Amino acid sequence: MIVKSYLKFLLLSLCILTLASCSGEKTTQSAASTEQNKKEIIIGTTVGDFADMVRDQVKPELEKQGYRVQLLEFTDYVRPNLALADKSIDINIFQHKPYLDDFAQSRHLDIMPAFQVPTGPLGIYAGRMHELSAVKEGSSVSVPNDPSNLARALVMLDKLGWITLKTDINPLKASLADIAGNNKNIKLVPLEAAQLPRSRHDVDFAVINGNFATSSGLKFTSALYLEPGYTYVNWSAIRTADKDSQWVKDITAAYNSAAFKQYAFKRFAGYKYPESWGIQATQPASAPAK
Repeated sequence: MIVKSYLKFLLLSLCILTLASCSGEKTTQSAASTEQNKKEIIIGTTVGDFADMVRDQVKPELEKQGYRVQLLEFTDYVRPNLALADKSIDINIFQHKPYLDDFAQSRHLDIMPAFQVPTGPLGIYAGRMHELSAVKEGSSVSVPNDPSNLARALVMLDKLGWITLKTDINPLKASLADIAGNNKNIKLVPLEAAQLPRSRHDVDFAVINGNFATSSGLKFTSALYLEPGYTYVNWSAIRTADKDSQWVKDITAAYNSAAFKQYAFKRFAGYKYPESWGIQATQPASAPAK
């Protein structure tokens, strides 16, 4: 009797384990299938041009394919990545790769770049002074306060000869501590990027991110100097687990379609376009000789 009871217990345990295994496999397969068949996409962007791209072109295109698209707009550069990581949104579009890489590493987030998008260049705009040549002893310059864009601003000011950075630094990580010389005693005023356009009334010059320049009505043609190079063309970001999902392929195709390109060339003239497009805008402003 003891042997029979033991055998019954053993058989029952094996059945339970088999059912659990099958159930787990079905759950995994179901989750994967649900992700592949995902039909609702929540896109996070900063206020301005990236949001306009979604509203004007990407959302209508994806809705033609049966997707439901929701747009969430942010006014800072921290929450969009945190929202992506905690699954409050599915994809965000607002940042260049150096910022994304640094943010993901420092916060231990499993997120990654997916595709590039048209990007308004960082520029120096007039505040109380209207010409670069008007800079003088003690002139004030507002700059982005997030580390990545502050580094960009410092490199621009170094190119202009307004400050001198140490020669042995990584320009992608330049900080205020890396300023080796400031012959004109330039007063730097770090602010959140969204506040920079409004700061022009209180400073002599303002270094403004492209998306916040356009959202405040500034034209790139009015910039006194625009950042050269294409290191900072912006990317979309997704969770690494979603990289092979069909919805990611579809949104990537929407941002690289012929219709979107024509829209971007007209609506965002002067922007820096994705490298894969093979068409780049020219630099409209250059730095004076040091």
